[in-house]
Amino acid sequence: MNITITPKKITKQNFSKFGDMITTDGINPIEINEGFAKRFDGIANLNTSKDNGETTICIFSALKRTFPMKIDMMEKHPLGSQAFIPMKPTTFLAFVAPAGDKPDLNKVESFIVPPGIGVNYNADIWHFPLISTEDMNFLVVDRKGSGDNLVIKNFDKEEIVLKY
Repeated sequence: MNITITPKKITKQNFSKFGDMITTDGINPIEINEGFAKRFDGIANLNTSKDNGETTICIFSALKRTFPMKIDMMEKHPLGSQAFIPMKPTTFLAFVAPAGDKPDLNKVESFIVPPGIGVNYNADIWHFPLISTEDMNFLVVDRKGSGDNLVIKNFDKEEIVLKY
């Protein structure tokens, strides 16, 4: 099977089956700190407590990818969601497939995530690891704790290319 995927612009609607687009767009803020700050609640549905998991915040230091790039595997985290938020304005890509025993390559989608936006993958969503368009640090909200929270599916016969 040969597949070429071209990413599309992310929206809250077209990404919702995979997780959350992390943005303040469309959210009414709460004024805090005597008016010197605004708080935007409810921007992502984090889920890290399955099997007594805990939430951790970490930094992933991602290297720039080159395109077109071969997609030779996908991974999922069955016990928790995983959020990626760039630490400075940048564009990155999300490459995802719906939850299931293995990635359904007929339902793979890719998204362009513009500067100022992050993503939160729901638990059990197949995705390719972080696809950065430049060397960049990402704030990551992840699950830590016991249990097997990483499943990897390597592609042997499939030829998948991501164009950007």
